[in-house]
Amino acid sequence: MCNRVLCLIISVLCSEWVILVLVYCLTQNLIIMAKLKSIFNIEGTLGEMTFFKKRDGSYFIKQKSSISRERVLNDPRFARTRENGAEFGTVAQSAKLVRKGATMFIGSAKDPSLTRRLVALFAKVKRMDSISDRGKRNVYEGLLTVEGKALLRGFEFNGKADLSTIMRYPFSLDANTGEVTFDGLFPRTMVKFPESATHVSFSSGAMRVDFELGETDMEYSKVKNLKLDMKEVSFVLQPNKMPKGEGFIFFFLLIKFFQEVNGIQYPLNSEPYDVLTLLEVVDSDLF
Repeated sequence: MCNRVLCLIISVLCSEWVILVLVYCLTQNLIIMAKLKSIFNIEGTLGEMTFFKKRDGSYFIKQKSSISRERVLNDPRFARTRENGAEFGTVAQSAKLVRKGATMFIGSAKDPSLTRRLVALFAKVKRMDSISDRGKRNVYEGLLTVEGKALLRGFEFNGKADLSTIMRYPFSLDANTGEVTFDGLFPRTMVKFPESATHVSFSSGAMRVDFELGETDMEYSKVKNLKLDMKEVSFVLQPNKMPKGEGFIFFFLLIKFFQEVNGIQYPLNSEPYDVLTLLEVVDSDLF
């Protein structure tokens, strides 16, 4: 009886193809998820069906699972699920720690997919941990390996702007001092910039990250602001000091664009051009 009532309600809300899928799955006792096409946008639970909205604005329907939380937490058959869940939790916390520590930089160059991309990357780093038991593998142990550090090198916090595309010029990083050196840069020809931009700024940062204690410490360089012209320039970006303590040092480079109007520079909302790149990761005990 309940299923009949539910199908009647759905027949009003949904298109024909969704009705057919739902009716079939209800009669076959299948766990389902279908996209909702309706003149109404609804969220919540009705009987065994849950209506919800995804981040992209689309609406979906799924059938409630018959597996209880208690069973997942205690049934030996769900041991792998519990282990995967525990590792995912530590990976997500590690990614959040980096995002919070670099908030001032990230606010200038990011895209909506940042959290998802960073968590996915940290999950790969976690898999470099070859000493911890399954369920206890973590980003800290993964980053102690050469392979783990290599995975983070070159990560773009703004997935819509790639450093290698925006900067057509080689530069160097000294991981011992944090110095980022640009020698013989012609901004107008070696930097890809928005049509309305008149100036570009460069800045760098060195952030210590202690995943075990959940601590970060960021040190910033001074901002180098340049006119987008054909004048050759050379300069060095260097943090005020190198952060001290346990963990790892993350080196960042930020590139932003501005438009000058009546002597005042206004930052451009240029998402496809604003770059924040993780240049390198090293052990902090090197300092």
